[in-house]
Amino acid sequence: MTLTEGEATSGGSPFDPVELEILWQSLIATVNEQARALQRAAFSPIVREAGDLANAVFDRRGRMVAQAVTGTPGHINSLAIGAANMLEEYPVDELEPGDVLITNDPYKTAGQLLDVTVLVPAWRNGKPIAFFGSTIHHTDVGGYGIGAGGRDVFEEGLWIPICKLMKAGERNDDAWRFILSNVRQPDHMAGDLHAQMASGQVGAQRLTTLCDSHSLDDIETLADEIIDRSEAATRESIRTLPRGNYDASAVLDLADGSRIDIVCSVQVDPDAGEITVDYEGTSEASPWGINVVKNYTHAYTTFTVRSVLNPDIPNNHGSLSPIKMEAPEGSIVNAVSPQPGTARHVVGMFLPNALLKALAQVKPDQAMAEGSGAVWTMQVNGNHPDGSPFITAMFTYAGGVGARAAKPGLDACSYPTGVSAVPIEVVEASAPIRFREKSLRLDSGGAGGQRGGRGQVIEFTVDTDKAWQLNAVTSRLSDPPQGIFGGEAGSAGSFLVNGEPVQTQARISLSGEDVVRLELPGGGGYGPAGDQ
Repeated sequence: MTLTEGEATSGGSPFDPVELEILWQSLIATVNEQARALQRAAFSPIVREAGDLANAVFDRRGRMVAQAVTGTPGHINSLAIGAANMLEEYPVDELEPGDVLITNDPYKTAGQLLDVTVLVPAWRNGKPIAFFGSTIHHTDVGGYGIGAGGRDVFEEGLWIPICKLMKAGERNDDAWRFILSNVRQPDHMAGDLHAQMASGQVGAQRLTTLCDSHSLDDIETLADEIIDRSEAATRESIRTLPRGNYDASAVLDLADGSRIDIVCSVQVDPDAGEITVDYEGTSEASPWGINVVKNYTHAYTTFTVRSVLNPDIPNNHGSLSPIKMEAPEGSIVNAVSPQPGTARHVVGMFLPNALLKALAQVKPDQAMAEGSGAVWTMQVNGNHPDGSPFITAMFTYAGGVGARAAKPGLDACSYPTGVSAVPIEVVEASAPIRFREKSLRLDSGGAGGQRGGRGQVIEFTVDTDKAWQLNAVTSRLSDPPQGIFGGEAGSAGSFLVNGEPVQTQARISLSGEDVVRLELPGGGGYGPAGDQ
């Protein structure tokens, strides 16, 4: 969908339709180039190879105007809130040319300390006219690592409050020393931070060229037009829906045998053109580091609703505004300090399974059966023969996606995240890991009129004569993804070491002879078998 297909603002557009479309496409090209620059320069394979990042441009009011096409919904829609939180602490008119802001505050941004957000102002005529933000998953911020075993947020790693990484174009040495003194691989951390800043500068330079070409002093009027059109189009999509409250739930099981209930109610108000999603009744916070902050819950909630409503509408402050969210404070979907949340994706990425069931009652043709949910994440720590440490960046694998009305589920491609798998050659190059198998898991998708997507099998070991540690985050090991409208369930997953099930969410210590085998779940089927 082009921007000019949306509704114009009530007072009439200040832009010619052709010029507006050119400006919009130029803005999208700008943030996409920002994202490409970040991926090319990043040190972490999870960013460079898998695309675990988010990039966006914000106006002076901290409103997200446009996002890059790469990345994950959890990152980008959390960044949409996080940037505004950063500018609350450092008001726009108090910034100096060359300032750069940074934070990984999990409760104000993306929900885990490993996700670091950097905000680079774009200057014109002596004032900041926009901000280019990025959030990426860093390999290490000290602490526990990418696992669910941290007992509170302070044990999970270094907490960087909202502060200046650069001051008037110079390094804020105190901030840099403090950050790099608290991580295991300071060169990697510094490299990724420089990549984030450089990508922001690329965006700022391209925006300057855009403003020069169209004689714009700033982008405030353009931002108003883009955001207003996006909001109007979203509200119009909601007005076509039947009024009502639509309830649903889904169950998520973990390796330790615990079970989490995700309960949601979708309230459709066509008159106001608004949808409210309420998670009242969802499980309380977990002692494991899988708790989800409100920003991250909001991110996957809005993404799921927009996927069903009209996914062609641009994703920005305007299209997010008509979708409201409520969640009990202190629950597993609205974590508060010091509840841990490094592995919050295991719950956050599972939320659409419940939400899509509720939305299936509103738009059944857009419905999708349950999928595997969150990607399974692995991180390996150990020592080389000479005693020097190694730590892999997080590597991820996806199960099957649920089937849809007219299409089977995708194999080994986990909705709702956009993260790709890091190639096994890259993982093996980063540490002495040796993969023994990587294959599709045959017959793991649920039967139906449309079959669910297949999971996959991963088997690996570590070539070392020393002990090594594995942080693994898995799910759906006993309760498989359910089918919809008569479709059958997919296969549950399994997490094995030497053929025996692992029954903990905590880090485990292994030897060089141990073999890890992951069998990821398959998606549920859609409709009774034989129906096409």
